[in-house]
Amino acid sequence: MTYDDIRKAFLGYFESHGHKIVPSASLIPNDPTLLFTVAGMVPWKGILQGVEPAFAPRVADVQKCIRAGGKHNDLEDVGFDGRHHTFFEMLGNWSFGDYFKEEAITMSWELLTKVFGLDPNRIVVTTHISDDEATEIWKKITGKEAIRLDKDNWWSAGDTGPCGPCTEMHYDMGADLPGGLPGTPDEDGGRYVEIWNDVFMQYDRDANGNLTPLPKQNVDTGAGLERVAAVLQDKTDNYDTDLFVALKHAVSDLTGVTETKENVTSFKVITDHLRSVGFAIADGVIPSNTDRGYVIRRILRRAMRHGQLLGHRGALLSKLYPALVEQMGAAYPELAANEKRVVEIIENEENSFADMLQNGMKLLDNELPKINNGVLPGDVAFKLFDTYGFPLDLTQMILRDKNISVDVAGFEKAMTEQKERSRADTKGTRTLWESQNLSATDDSSKYAPDATMQSKVLAILRNGEFVKSAGEGDDVEIALDKTNFYGTQGGQVGDMGTILRDGATVMNVAEAARVDGVVVHKGTLVADVSVDDIVTTQINEPTRQQTARAHTATHLLQAALQQVLNEDVEQRGSKVSPDSVRFDFSFGRAMTDDEKKAVEELVNKWIDADMPVKHEEMSLEEAKAKGAMALFSEKYGDTVKVITAGDVSCELCGGTHVYHTGEIIRAKINKEKSISSGIRRITMSVGTMAE
Repeated sequence: MTYDDIRKAFLGYFESHGHKIVPSASLIPNDPTLLFTVAGMVPWKGILQGVEPAFAPRVADVQKCIRAGGKHNDLEDVGFDGRHHTFFEMLGNWSFGDYFKEEAITMSWELLTKVFGLDPNRIVVTTHISDDEATEIWKKITGKEAIRLDKDNWWSAGDTGPCGPCTEMHYDMGADLPGGLPGTPDEDGGRYVEIWNDVFMQYDRDANGNLTPLPKQNVDTGAGLERVAAVLQDKTDNYDTDLFVALKHAVSDLTGVTETKENVTSFKVITDHLRSVGFAIADGVIPSNTDRGYVIRRILRRAMRHGQLLGHRGALLSKLYPALVEQMGAAYPELAANEKRVVEIIENEENSFADMLQNGMKLLDNELPKINNGVLPGDVAFKLFDTYGFPLDLTQMILRDKNISVDVAGFEKAMTEQKERSRADTKGTRTLWESQNLSATDDSSKYAPDATMQSKVLAILRNGEFVKSAGEGDDVEIALDKTNFYGTQGGQVGDMGTILRDGATVMNVAEAARVDGVVVHKGTLVADVSVDDIVTTQINEPTRQQTARAHTATHLLQAALQQVLNEDVEQRGSKVSPDSVRFDFSFGRAMTDDEKKAVEELVNKWIDADMPVKHEEMSLEEAKAKGAMALFSEKYGDTVKVITAGDVSCELCGGTHVYHTGEIIRAKINKEKSISSGIRRITMSVGTMAE
């Protein structure tokens, strides 16, 4: 049976047994604790834990998964055996409070022996030592005596919460292979392959380890499609199954190299990594230097290195992506639907790393003759990372064949030293202000620029020292107990203005900055000022108005980019100032002149429509229900501010904004360029400056 045959047979069987068939969920999970969907149960986590209602009592699916980051990481092992993958497919059927052990075991057995046609005599089953019920069910249904194990046959979501015993099915691949039965010291030899697992969630475990029966008992089953395919196709190596054979043929056609015992690792790595990179980008992941984007970048670069080992130069995975679509596009239509975008992103990433790979290898080749103890110095490994973008594991992989290791401790020391230097360079006076432990500034009037109030001077910083008073001409930073100045935050620069005492100006404020909750007013004194003085704040209203125009225009720009380019465009940073807007976003190529023109025209169309801009405060849950966009990297409190511009933009944002889009007057895109792989930057003028 081919991969397509297995998927169809599996889903058809469970559909005939009353299961609702659902498509695979995204590889990007709705779970902040995970970088990727790492198992079939991830999309159903809330239902299985009882915090979400079940939409159907029985469900079956084939879930795409990636295990290549965080605690779920098989990346290092891919290519060196026939079992590990970064991307894999998980067959699963689920009962949410419906059937339980007997029906689950019966269906598992029937599927394996009657639908898949496996020899019943070669299937070995295991149960948990406490699970007499499942053990008896196996004996009743099949006549088999289950092997009873402990930790390998118990599943739990964590130290507390839903848990329960499981039963596993193993297939005997033949006496000519090494390895013993499950539970024996040599069980990992390869002879007995686990092909199915039924988890019975029947208990809730408290902090003391006490087990209480759950009011609703669930069944969570899973089987790795790659492993099932190997068994059904009588292969001991997953990479010898039909899907991978086809992908390896595509690698041979591209590189002109035939697979041999000497290069088999490279063929495995490239075909595995093609699936991870292709599927992840199709689901919206952009290669980057953070989070899941960094994982995909590492995988892509690892594949490129193996392409180089095969003698291939230039684009690799971008050229192989059509073969992936051909093999898996019928089961996963998103591959073909996003083909143009995915290929562009991969190609840009490959082009940007190609020169770095070549130059990094030159550095490494120059260092190899200097090694006399079989260990590459940590500072060299760090230079490869810092200058040429070589992740540590890529350097280790390159050196593995030469029996050379890396001084990891030295690498980490160099990394720490660089972070400390960077931190020292960027902190400036921040550390000094943090040392004062001042109460947070009351800046509740920052959205009312014409508000007036009396404030008290809490601290004065001059020339790196806190002083009780300062005089005319001094450049200082001053903290007040309350202010209507907007302190730099969320990409928006702080207000300019003046501080007055008894109606006379004592300080010209060039910028209001924020150190945690304290708003710091930076500028030059035109009169003496002392701690505990009572003063009045007055912002520069024309500058504030121009900044508000720029910030609302930024929201319109993002909405226009998503309409003209695609909905996957995401904000990756911004700087909103009165003289210009800088907006960074995820996109895999340069925009065409027509696209830039279309975006600019759309923004100005919305400005001319003079749409109302609503400023609302609401709970975070209400904002989510409203569909407000949020930045992945931002942290939000229970109450948030939502800015809604007509029916085209709705975002969580704590910045200052206009109340009608017509106040923006006009927007003009000045420049669009790349700032890193997969990240573009637009600079834009607004208001009278755009005119």
